[in-house]
Amino acid sequence: MSQAPSASTVEWVLLNYRLPREPSTPRITIWRKLKKLGVAQIVDGVVALPADARTREQFDWLADEIAEHDGQAGVWVARCTTTDQEQLLRSQMTAARVTEYNELSAAVSATESLDARARRAALKRLRSQLRAITRRDFFPPPEREHVETALRSLAEALDNSDADAEAVL
Repeated sequence: MSQAPSASTVEWVLLNYRLPREPSTPRITIWRKLKKLGVAQIVDGVVALPADARTREQFDWLADEIAEHDGQAGVWVARCTTTDQEQLLRSQMTAARVTEYNELSAAVSATESLDARARRAALKRLRSQLRAITRRDFFPPPEREHVETALRSLAEALDNSDADAEAVL
């Protein structure tokens, strides 16, 4: 007789919500906010994040906002009953972050064709994008470190070109 998979020890905060179809603006606004948080969608109208004080508060705020738009929402704290369920949530969230990191990595590579001034502006923008992604990255994949390394290399190359320019003067 095989053993049942063990239950997860990680707590998750869940938001279940329902908004009227019309007007669509509140639904779109809520979905964008959920995407910005990096949620895993369990089914339509149910999303999850690893539970901590910050994620719980964010879901509480969203539940209030949903209610203001004549919707219904509840915030729950739960554990997955199997490690497979938890792994599915983790992998869904990680896959989304991998996509974002790969897009950011491509943007870093694209700066090679820019002049120094444009590269500096791009570096600032790309660092800001990295911070936004890492805020919703609960299970960092290797791609995160690759992007961080690429951004450090870009910054060092700019610093070196500045030093070379000063040496010429």
